[in-house]
Amino acid sequence: MSKVRFLFSAAFLGVLSSPALAEDADIVVTGQGLQRSPGDAAYDVISIDRRRLEMSASGRMEDVLRDAAGFQQFRRSDARSAHPTSQGATLRGLGGNASTRALILLDGVPVTDPFGGWVSWAALDPARIGHVRVTRGGGSGVLGAGALAGTIELSSIGPEQAPGLSAGLAYGSRESIDADATLTARLGGGFAMLSAGHARGDGFIPIVAASRGPIDRPARYRQSRAAARAVIPVGADTELQANGSLLLDQRDRGVPFTGNANLAVDASLRLVGRGQWGWEATAWLQHREFSSGFASIGARRATVSQSLDQYNVPANGLGARIELRPPLGEGRTLRIGGDVRHVTGRTEELVIATNIGRIAGGEQSIAGGFAELTLLPVPGLTATASGRIDHWRLRDGRRTEISRTTGALVAANSALYPDRSGTETTGRVGLAWSPLEARAITARAAAYSCWRLPTLNELYRPFRAGNDSTVANPLLNPERVKGIEAGLEYAPLPGWHLGGTVFWNRLDDAISNVTIAANTRQRRNVDAIRSRGIEIDGMATVGEYRMIGSYTHISPRVRASGAALALDGLRPAQTPRDQISVTAEWNRPGVARLGVTGRYVAGQYEDDQNSRRLDGALTFDAVASVVVVRGVSVELRAENIANKRVEATIGADGVVERATPRTLWVALRLQR
Repeated sequence: MSKVRFLFSAAFLGVLSSPALAEDADIVVTGQGLQRSPGDAAYDVISIDRRRLEMSASGRMEDVLRDAAGFQQFRRSDARSAHPTSQGATLRGLGGNASTRALILLDGVPVTDPFGGWVSWAALDPARIGHVRVTRGGGSGVLGAGALAGTIELSSIGPEQAPGLSAGLAYGSRESIDADATLTARLGGGFAMLSAGHARGDGFIPIVAASRGPIDRPARYRQSRAAARAVIPVGADTELQANGSLLLDQRDRGVPFTGNANLAVDASLRLVGRGQWGWEATAWLQHREFSSGFASIGARRATVSQSLDQYNVPANGLGARIELRPPLGEGRTLRIGGDVRHVTGRTEELVIATNIGRIAGGEQSIAGGFAELTLLPVPGLTATASGRIDHWRLRDGRRTEISRTTGALVAANSALYPDRSGTETTGRVGLAWSPLEARAITARAAAYSCWRLPTLNELYRPFRAGNDSTVANPLLNPERVKGIEAGLEYAPLPGWHLGGTVFWNRLDDAISNVTIAANTRQRRNVDAIRSRGIEIDGMATVGEYRMIGSYTHISPRVRASGAALALDGLRPAQTPRDQISVTAEWNRPGVARLGVTGRYVAGQYEDDQNSRRLDGALTFDAVASVVVVRGVSVELRAENIANKRVEATIGADGVVERATPRTLWVALRLQR
């Protein structure tokens, strides 16, 4: 814990001390990175604004992101009840396991877990996020490696959006409490922000009533978070952005011996220069401490015993990125730079039945360079091309098992894995055209390639979920995707938009959990996952009313041979064909606002063999907020109003686990 305290203290010391640099009160900073590239017009981008973030019934970032149909996690549960290791994210049907296949950034910094690739969603409080951009489709090489399925960019709230004080207290079903507070202050030409939050609840019983047994109980959760941010000028056209955050996340999975806990500490510094030469320089660190229990469940769920104690999973990530934008004149934008990331991690476990202690882990590093050129050769036409080259390395991979009874090494289950390295070259090109006679219409097309390195978790750690076991594979190859897309956008007026995209993706060497025996899977590279589909998004605004909609239809298929031949032609696990999200809002500032969201997710398969089907689900959420006195409002929120059964997983024994049932909230919010 001394290391954690040091990292946390360093992050917050940088945030709290930096305002002393702000001597020129006439300079106003933004807290954002460099301006968006005009080349973004060639890609499928969805924006989620602050107004929408404030109207989430759950107050959960993973729920807000479902506004972009096609976004999915491995499980349908959110961060109150799901196991943290199932909380990766992907897009465009490129699923099949729990790792994140999208690049997820907060203020330009990766947020995925260094060891396992999952996301600590409970740390990403929508109350401190000002804007979200979801780019569906891979190859965003200027932001880093790993954007196989797309890129999700979260930007912190700015001083123009944040009141001096914002605080909320909500009470909900099953003795749930959700509290948050954010304090923002101007400091010279900059600003500082402190935020904190706490959520707890007695939870619901995850197992559906028809499958429950005597051992089943509510899945309680307790989550506390804090963050500090300072943005200050350090020159006429340069600003420093300092960030630090802390998360303490404790959950129970609704069965004895299945509690888990996660400590997440993040810190970053970003310098942004907005002079003739635009530039950014960013450095960050991550520290994680994770633990989890696992259980073996008896017949009819009448008995339970501890099967595994994953008592310590420490992981660290370090990274840096630099970008330069030389002045090339009107109609030309060049971005060049590089980034590096190094992660280390291991799992320390006790296998209860055999009294064997296991340690598995290693380290990996990626260093890359990138360049992107965007041209506006004639009015209405945008052409963009980018490329990057990465060198990766895996080191010190190992798995050691020792009998705690005899102290002897279990040689058959222990190994030191050879170091490996390689080089990946990827790129992306795009065109966008708006006819002069109809500037409201934009036609676009793009092609791209991208890659992802397997996580330390996928390479070295076996795991067990219920009575199903998954074996690690230290010989996994990187995943590589190539894709094409074409789209048409129509935006006749501000607040009006309709767009459609057709796409084709092929994910080669896709890492999947392949069944190799009864109740046993292994992580393996299958030949490919081919995914093709259509995405439609729209927004219509009429005065105080707004409607937002998103729909995707995807036809993903596994291409497999050899030992995985039985999977050929099947659908990847946990990948629905259809997803729909529609929100209707009414907003009269200073008086009241109402919002209703309907979401549909089609049926999907739990397993790689498509033998266990999870039913589709249509759910509705609602939010109503009324200002009672200036700056004080009362909110009523409802999740899953109709109490629809949303199936999250189904075991080999047919036992079904559900996601969040109906949850009602009443809240008081203060903004000054």
